[in-house]
Amino acid sequence: MSFWYPRMSARRFRVAVQITLLGIIAAGAYGALHDQISYTISPEYFTKLKFRQFAYADFGLPPRVFAAEVGFLGTWWVGLLAGWLLARIGLAEMTETGTRTYIARAFAIVIGVGAMTGLAGALVGVAVSRSELSGWAEWQRKADLQDLPAFVTVAYLHAAGYLGGLLGLICAIVYVRRCLSRNRG
Repeated sequence: MSFWYPRMSARRFRVAVQITLLGIIAAGAYGALHDQISYTISPEYFTKLKFRQFAYADFGLPPRVFAAEVGFLGTWWVGLLAGWLLARIGLAEMTETGTRTYIARAFAIVIGVGAMTGLAGALVGVAVSRSELSGWAEWQRKADLQDLPAFVTVAYLHAAGYLGGLLGLICAIVYVRRCLSRNRG
């Protein structure tokens, strides 16, 4: 049996797929909201970088809506991986009535740690943006940035957000494993 391609009952597989779909929706919604905040801090981060990266998905919507779309498209895959891993680690095995509670808590851990790490990244970005930014001169020149400090802040926020997603997943895995061992014992 492979971790990625498991042999499991049809019921457990169905539950694992449902958990994965919830992960996709939760991560995508988080990304859409996250990018609304990011867009507020630095519209240029989107107009000069993200909108170009996601040009294939530009349907002519207003910039704020497109920013939300970019946020969803930039994070749904994190939910796919996190949902599948959490289901395989043990969420799909939890058959007692509290399964929904365990799932909600596991995703809350991933999102909470991700948000807090992103906030820490934004604070580091603010601190960095108040210092000498010659290391960002190439970015400023190539992207024709008018508000480099805001761009730097959002760059740190985004980088830390992905790191936070990974750290949150690790914390959620620990949570699920502890719940499993408690329920078995």
